[in-house]
Amino acid sequence: MDSARKSPARGVYILPNMFTTASLFSGFLGMLWAIPGQFENAAIAILVSCVFDGLDGKVARLTGTSSDFGVQFDSLADLVAFGVTPALMVYQWQLNHFGNLGLMASFLLVACGALRLARFNVLATASNKKFFLGLPIPAQACTVATFYLFSGYIPPQWQAAVPGFCLGMVYVLSFLMVSRVRYASFKEYGLIRAHPFSVMVTVILFFVLVASQPKLLGFVILAGYILSGVVYTYFILPRRTSLREPSEELSS
Repeated sequence: MDSARKSPARGVYILPNMFTTASLFSGFLGMLWAIPGQFENAAIAILVSCVFDGLDGKVARLTGTSSDFGVQFDSLADLVAFGVTPALMVYQWQLNHFGNLGLMASFLLVACGALRLARFNVLATASNKKFFLGLPIPAQACTVATFYLFSGYIPPQWQAAVPGFCLGMVYVLSFLMVSRVRYASFKEYGLIRAHPFSVMVTVILFFVLVASQPKLLGFVILAGYILSGVVYTYFILPRRTSLREPSEELSS
């Protein structure tokens, strides 16, 4: 009786995969829009795909319907939506001007995204839940998408530097995905449980701020997130390790 009550209905298992399929479909639409040059639609499709990608995992955990099949399906959908789609979009938009160099940069975005997903699947059970090892592929895709939306705010005298910046950005994002730089996962809820009201107010203010200027602030926030991982890994973490070592020697 108890086991029957605890096990979810068969139909519930479809819910996470439906969100994953929606994410895959949105990424597919983004590719269709990127080919003829409808880059704003392609960028929005990537962002919508990211929303669905976040929902499928949350729904699976809430309903207790996580499965190995869902994990593999999610990774394949992520490779299309966050690997192929942004690579195609940025190539059609700017990187095609660089010939083979731009082509290889776009392919590197896909290849490093695939490697990032494969490593995540292998290390998922043993990894630290507080941090991602390497830049998550959805964050990379959203950075590419939001930079296109942000580019409209760049002054005309700086527009000539946009293609070169795009090329450098794609190489940096590709490297960060397969690097050992640690990025906050926001999966720990200790702070939320300790200060629920303060966190709720902060989140509301954050969303209001982003909603006021989404095209401008989206890229700025993601750029801050990317820099935060570099700062934490190469400046804060070594200092914490060096402070720990003397205390460990004294205790031994």
